[in-house]
Amino acid sequence: MFSALHREDGQGLVEYGLILVLIAVLAVAALGFMSGNLNSTLSMIGSSI
Repeated sequence: MFSALHREDGQGLVEYGLILVLIAVLAVAALGFMSGNLNSTLSMIGSSI
């Protein structure tokens, strides 16, 4: 009766999914943080050419 409560078949898959979501959120946040610096650097390079 309680065997369904102790199943751990999908636990590893869920953990990998959560790790991938965390990495994706961190990557988007890093790109958002770096976009201003990158944009100004590319503008400076483009104007000097």
